[in-house]
Amino acid sequence: MRLGCGAFAAGCVAVEVLGVALFLRGFFPPPVRSSSQPEPPAAPEPSAGASSNWTKLPPPLFGKVVVMLIDGLRDDFVFGSKGVKFMPYTTHLVEEGASHSFVAEAKPPTVTMPRIKALMTGSLPGFVDVVRNLNSPALLEDNVVTQAHAAGKRVIFYGDETWVKLFPKHFVEYDGTTSFFVSDYTEVDDNVTRHLDKVLKRGDWDVLILHYLGLDHIGHISGPSSPLIGRKLSEMDSILMRIHTSLQSEERKALSPSLLVLCGDHGMSESGGHGAASLEEVSTALLLTSSAFSRKPGEVRPPERVQQTDLAATLAVGLGLPIPQRSVGRFLFPVVQGRAMREQLRLLHLNAVQLSRLLHASSPAYEREPGFEQFKMAERLHGNWVRLYLEDNNSEVLHNLGAKVRRQYLGALKTLSRAVSSQVAQYDIYSMVVGTTVVLEVLTLLLLSIPQALGAAAELEVPLSPVCSLLFYLAFLLLWAMHVVVCTSAESSRYLCSLAWPMAGGVLALVSALLCGVLSTLTRTCVDGKLLRRNPTPSSWRWSELDFLILAGTVGHVLSLGASSFIEEEHQTWYFLVSTLCLALCHESYRACFLGDSGEPRRGSSPASALQDRSVHCDVLELDQARKSPSSLDRLGSREKYMVLASPWLVLGCCRLLRSLNQTGVQWAHRPDLGHWLTSSEHQAELSILSALSLLAIFALVQSRCSPLSKGALALGLLGVYCYRTATGHLLSPWQQDSKDLSRGIIEARFVYVFVLGILFTGIKQVLKSQVLAADAPAKTVGLWDVHSALVLLAALLFRPHNLPVLLCSLLIQTLMARFIWRPLGHGAAEVTVMHCWFGQAFFYFQGNSNNIATVDISAGFVGLNTYVEVPAMFLTAFATYAGPVLWASHLVNFLSWEPSSGSALGRACFCYALLSSVPVSAYIVLVTALRYHLFIWSVFSPKLLYEGMHLLVTAALCLCFTAVGRAGTKADAGRIARC
Repeated sequence: MRLGCGAFAAGCVAVEVLGVALFLRGFFPPPVRSSSQPEPPAAPEPSAGASSNWTKLPPPLFGKVVVMLIDGLRDDFVFGSKGVKFMPYTTHLVEEGASHSFVAEAKPPTVTMPRIKALMTGSLPGFVDVVRNLNSPALLEDNVVTQAHAAGKRVIFYGDETWVKLFPKHFVEYDGTTSFFVSDYTEVDDNVTRHLDKVLKRGDWDVLILHYLGLDHIGHISGPSSPLIGRKLSEMDSILMRIHTSLQSEERKALSPSLLVLCGDHGMSESGGHGAASLEEVSTALLLTSSAFSRKPGEVRPPERVQQTDLAATLAVGLGLPIPQRSVGRFLFPVVQGRAMREQLRLLHLNAVQLSRLLHASSPAYEREPGFEQFKMAERLHGNWVRLYLEDNNSEVLHNLGAKVRRQYLGALKTLSRAVSSQVAQYDIYSMVVGTTVVLEVLTLLLLSIPQALGAAAELEVPLSPVCSLLFYLAFLLLWAMHVVVCTSAESSRYLCSLAWPMAGGVLALVSALLCGVLSTLTRTCVDGKLLRRNPTPSSWRWSELDFLILAGTVGHVLSLGASSFIEEEHQTWYFLVSTLCLALCHESYRACFLGDSGEPRRGSSPASALQDRSVHCDVLELDQARKSPSSLDRLGSREKYMVLASPWLVLGCCRLLRSLNQTGVQWAHRPDLGHWLTSSEHQAELSILSALSLLAIFALVQSRCSPLSKGALALGLLGVYCYRTATGHLLSPWQQDSKDLSRGIIEARFVYVFVLGILFTGIKQVLKSQVLAADAPAKTVGLWDVHSALVLLAALLFRPHNLPVLLCSLLIQTLMARFIWRPLGHGAAEVTVMHCWFGQAFFYFQGNSNNIATVDISAGFVGLNTYVEVPAMFLTAFATYAGPVLWASHLVNFLSWEPSSGSALGRACFCYALLSSVPVSAYIVLVTALRYHLFIWSVFSPKLLYEGMHLLVTAALCLCFTAVGRAGTKADAGRIARC
C-alpha cells in the first residue's frame, strides 16, 4: 500500500503519542487508593520489666484549630522586609508573641492541589498531580481532615474549592471559590472573609480552614514586586489579627488553648509563577501561635527550616488524632516542648512507630536502615525510662535519661523521614518498557523511511504482509506469554495488567506489528542497497555545510538532554543553534554572490550583478529538489539583492535583542532584563508606546496577503488588543483622562475574539473552497494566510504587553527569511522545515518560557472570561505557551503552499516535523528511565518530560494540519499537471 510521506508521518506520531502516554502512566506514580487495611491500633507505650497502662492516643493539645492558608505565601513575605512593612501584627507575633515560626520547604510540583495533599496527608504527591490540579479527584489517602471527620470533629472550610473536591462530605459548612480565575484578587478573598465574624462568634466547630487566593493571583498577573502585593499582605495581616484576637477572647472561657496556623501552600518565583523547585517557589512561611507556647522575654528565635509534610503530623498530634498512615513527616517538636516528659516521649514514640511501619512497607531491607536501628535503640531506652518512671523515681537520673531518649527519638525521626521520603517513587517498569518500545520502534521506522519520504515521489510503500506473516504471530505469542508471566508474578500493581484482555492484547499486537514493520523496512533497505552497489547510478544528492549543521545541531541537542544543567538552561542551546544557523546562511549568501558554480571568484562584479549571473535551470522554484540553482534571484531588484546579504545579519540582530527581553531558565532568571524594566510602574508610558508601535508593525507585516475583509477585521482586532490592555491597567489610554476604576477588559477581549473567529471562518472557507475546486490555488493560499493572521491576532491578545516585540520579531524574521533567504537561495523543503522548527523552539524561549513549570502564564487562559471554564482556559493557556512553535509551523504551511509542488512539499514537511520531534522524545525517554533515581529526577527531568509529551501532542496536531492542507495541494498539483 502506497502512502504519502505526510500521512505516514502523521500516523507514526499518533502511535508515538500512545507510547509516550503509556510511558508516562508507568513513570509517574499513580494516585494512592484507599487502603483496604483498617487503621492500626495505637502502639502501646514501651516498657521494660513493668506493665505500662498507656495504650491509647494522648488527649488533644488544643481545643480549636484555625488553619489560615494564604496561597503563594513566600517566606520573605512574612519573615523578610515585606513582612516588617506590610504585616506588623504578624511580625509582632513572630518576634515577641507566643509562637513558633518556621520556613516550610515544599517539594515539587509546587502547585496548589499537590501541596494541599502534602499538608493534610504528610505524603509526597506524585509529579503527575500537576495535571490533576485542574480537576482534583476525591482524596482517598489517609489524611487529617478524614481523621477529624471520623472522630466526630466539626470541620468548617471557606476558600479554594479544591478542598471541597478533595474532601467531599467532610465539612459541616463550606463555601468554595474557584482558584483558576487569576484575574480576580479581591472578591475571591472577600468571599472567605465575609464568613469570619459569624463563625468566630460561634463555638460549634473544632477546625476552621481558610484558603485565601488573592496573593497568588496577584503574583500570576503582576509578579512579586507589584505594589498590589503590599496591599494584599496588609489585608491578610488584619484578618490574622481578627482571628487571633477572637481566639484569645474565647480561650478565657474555654478549658483548653487554641492553635492558629498561618501557612502557604507554595512560594512564588520572581516572575510570579510557581510549580518548580527554585528556592523562592519551595520556601513557604509557617507560623504556629497558641497561648500554650511559652517564650522567655527578649528571646529571638530565627525561623527553623522544616518540611511542609511535617504539618500533617503536627495537626494530628494537636487534635489527638492518629498520624496519617502514609505521612513521611515528623511533628514539629516545639509544639509539645512545654508538655510533661512522659507525654513528649509518648508522642515521639507514636511518630517513630508510624514512620517505621511505612519504611517496613516500602523497603524489604528495612531492618538494616540506620533510622530503624536508631528507633529500636530509642524504644529500648524509652522502656527503661518508663520502668523508672513507674517506680516513682523522680531523681536527676530519670530526667537525664528522658533527655537522652528524646534526643535519640528526634535523631531517629529525622533519619526515618529521610529514608521513607526516598522510597516514595514506585515506578511501573512494565508500562515504561512497553511505552519505550513503541516509541523506539516508531523512531526506527521514521529513520528507515527517510530515503523514500524525502525522495522525488515523496511516497512510501507500506507493506501489509508483515501483519499477516508468521513472524507477527510468533512475536505476538511471545509477548503475550511474557505479559502473562509478568502479571501473575508481579508483587505490585501494573497498569497493563489491570486492563481488559482485549485492550492489553491490542497493545501487544501493536508492538508486534511495529516490530515486523521495522524488520520489513530494514530488509527492503538492505536489498535496495545491494542493488544500488551492483548497478550504480549517478546521484544528484550532495551534502552541504547547512546539512551538516542541521545534523550536528540535532545530535548535539539530544546529547545535551543528558545533563540537568543543560535542561534547566535549554534556551541557551537553541539560542546558540539559531545564531550559528544565521552565520551559516550568511556564509551561504555571500558564497552565492561572490563565487561562481565552480567555486572560482567572480571578477569585477557587484553582489547584484553576481546574483543575476546565476544560471537558470528551471522556470519555477522546486523546493523538493535540494540545492538547485536559485532561479528566483533574477526576479529580485538590485536593492532586494543586497537584502539577501543583509538578511542573516538582521535576523541575528533580532535574536540578540530578544535574548535581552526575557531572562529565562534557572541560573539567571532572577537577573533584571528589558521585560522587568518595561513592566515596572515607572515605565508604563514607554511600554505603551512600544506596544502601540509593535501592533502597528504587526498589522503592516501581516495584512499584505490577507483578503480585504480580513484586513479590516485584523486592524480592528489589533486596536481591540490595545484597548484590552488599557482596560486592565497595563497600558496607558490616550482617551481615558479620569482615574476611574479599571475593568477586567472582558468586553474588549471578547471584541477581539469575535474578529479572531471571523478571520478563521473566512480563511477556512477559502481553504475548503480550494478542496472542492482543485485549480483554485489562490483561494487556498489566501485562506491559509487568513488562518495564520487569525493566530497572530490571538497571540497578540494573549501575550503580555512587553512580549509584543517577540511576536513582531517573529513575523519580521519570517518575512526576511521567506523573501530573501529560502526562495533566492533555493533551499529544499526539508531544510526549510528544519529551520522553521529551530526558530519555533527558539521563540518558545524568547517568550520567557523554560522547562520550569512556573513560567507557564496561566493568566492567558482567563483573557475574556469572567469565570473559570475548563476547556477554553486550557486551550488558551496551551496556545499562549506554544505560540512560537505554532506560528512558525503555520508560516511553514503558508510558505510551502505557494510552491507549484505544494502537496509533496507539505508531505516532506510533515515527515521532517515528526522526525525532529521523535528523536529527542525517544532519546529523553531512554535517558529518564536510566536516571529515574537521580537526585533531580522530580525537580528537573520530570518537568521536561511533561513538556516533551505536550510538544509531541502539538506536533501531532500540526501533522494533521500539514496532511489536510497537503491533500488540497496534491489535487492542485494534479490539475496543473493535467493542464500542462
